[in-house]
Amino acid sequence: MREECKFFESRTYANGETVRKCDLDLAPEAPWRCPDNCAAYTPRLADVNWHHGSLIRPPTPPEPKGLGEDPSIAQLLDEAEDIVNEAGPRIRAEVDSDRYRRSGAGGVRGRLGRWFGRRRKSD
Repeated sequence: MREECKFFESRTYANGETVRKCDLDLAPEAPWRCPDNCAAYTPRLADVNWHHGSLIRPPTPPEPKGLGEDPSIAQLLDEAEDIVNEAGPRIRAEVDSDRYRRSGAGGVRGRLGRWFGRRRKSD
C-alpha cells in the first residue's frame, strides 16, 4: 500500500495485531495493495521527509496466493460484506420485535405495568 498517502492508516493493538487500511475504503486488496491509479491518492504533508523507526509500523504481511487473480480476494470480501449488510436489518427487526413482546408494550396492562414497575398477578 502507499504508506505516504494521507488516507493510509496503520494501527497496532496490544495483542500485536496490526491493521493497515485505506480510511476511504478504496483499497480492496488492503493491506497489500492500493489501486494502481487511485483518484484519491494525496501525499501526506505533515510527515514529509520524516524518518520513522521500526516501532512505528510493522512490515506488511506476505501477499497470499491468488491475490489479483479472478475471482479476486477483494471480490470475495465484497460478497461477504454484502451478505452481512443484508442480514443486519433483518436481525435487528427480530430483536426489536422480541423486546417489544417481552416488554408487554401492547394494551393497557402493559403500559400500566411499565409506569408502576409491576404487573398484576393472574389468579
